[in-house]
Amino acid sequence: MKASTCCAKPGSFTGAAEVFKALGHPTRTMVVAEIGDGERCVCELTELAGCDMSTMSNHLAVLKAAGVLRSERRGARVFYSVALGCVLELLSCVARK
Repeated sequence: MKASTCCAKPGSFTGAAEVFKALGHPTRTMVVAEIGDGERCVCELTELAGCDMSTMSNHLAVLKAAGVLRSERRGARVFYSVALGCVLELLSCVARK
């Protein structure tokens, strides 16, 4: 069988691959699960993860770039919420494994 008949068209799964890549770090997976229970600010997530603010900001940037999270600035704080609800179902499914 030719590769062109069995392989996906280039780019057809790029978005899904970016989401899976973003979820590929345990801290980012935990962040998404925590935010699934309700929006959180960066300071709360930093405390939950036990990392510094710059590390958490990098994790959040990866998740936001992949379309998993969205952010909203309120005064000096930035709050994050889940933008791609189906990832919560995926995490729940995998947790039952």
